[in-house]
Amino acid sequence: MIVIAIANQKGGVGKTTTAINIATAMAATGWKTLLIDLDPQGNASTGMGLASADREGSSYDIVVDEVPLADCVHPTNIPGLDLVPATVDLSGAEVELVSVEDRTYRLRQALAGHRGHDICFIDCPPSLGLLTLNALGAADTLLVPLQCEFFALEGLSQLLQTVERVQQRFNPDLGIIGVVLTMFDRRNRLTDQVADDVRDCLGKLVFEAVIPRNVRLSEAPSHGLPALVYDHSCAGSRAYIALARELIGRLPEKRKAA
Repeated sequence: MIVIAIANQKGGVGKTTTAINIATAMAATGWKTLLIDLDPQGNASTGMGLASADREGSSYDIVVDEVPLADCVHPTNIPGLDLVPATVDLSGAEVELVSVEDRTYRLRQALAGHRGHDICFIDCPPSLGLLTLNALGAADTLLVPLQCEFFALEGLSQLLQTVERVQQRFNPDLGIIGVVLTMFDRRNRLTDQVADDVRDCLGKLVFEAVIPRNVRLSEAPSHGLPALVYDHSCAGSRAYIALARELIGRLPEKRKAA
C-alpha cells in the first residue's frame, strides 16, 4: 500500500475537497482505496456522508489509544473506498501525545503491514503540529494542494522546510509527488500570475491538471457526497479525474503493477 499525505498548513486551500475526490477517483479506476481523516474538524468524514454518531472507531483511537487500524475502517457508499473517520476528540490528541515517547510514529506503526488496500490518502489538519507530523512520518509521499492566491508561495516554502526536517529526523524516504493548483479562476489575472510563478519555481512538480473554482465542488459535501458522485460531469469532477490519471502516472511502477 502506498501512503499519500495531503497537507498544507494554510486552511481553505481545497485540501479536504482534494482528499475526498482524488480518493473517489482512484477507487473508480479500480484501486482499493483508504481515506484517513486526520483533521479534528472531520470535514472529510462529513463529506463522505458519515454522521458523527456513526464514527465509532476513529483516527483518534488509532493515534492515541493504539486501536488496530482494521477496527477503525468504515465502508463508504463508494465501491472500493473505505474511510477512517475523525471525531472531535482528535482536537485534544496533540496535548495527549506530548508526553508519549513515540508520538510522531503512532500512525506509521498503525499502517505498518496493513493489507487490504492498494493506496491510502491522509487528510491532514491545516497546521504543522503533531497530527500532521504523524501523517508525514507515515507517508511515502506528499500531495500539496495550493490555492492560486498571493500568499501561496510563502506558505509552500514553510511546508517544504518542514518536509526537509521530517526527512532529516524520522522519515528519510518521504517525497513530494506533486503540487496541485486549486481554486483556479481564469477570469482573475492574479490567478494566472500565481500559477505561472508556481510553475516557474517548481517546474514539473506541479500537476498539469488544475482544479477550478466550481459551485458543484462546494455543494457536494452538504449532500454527503464526493463531487464525482454528486455531479460527475461538472468542471471540478473532470479536473479531479484528470488529476487521478496524472497521479497514477507518477506512482512507482512496482506500485502500479501491484
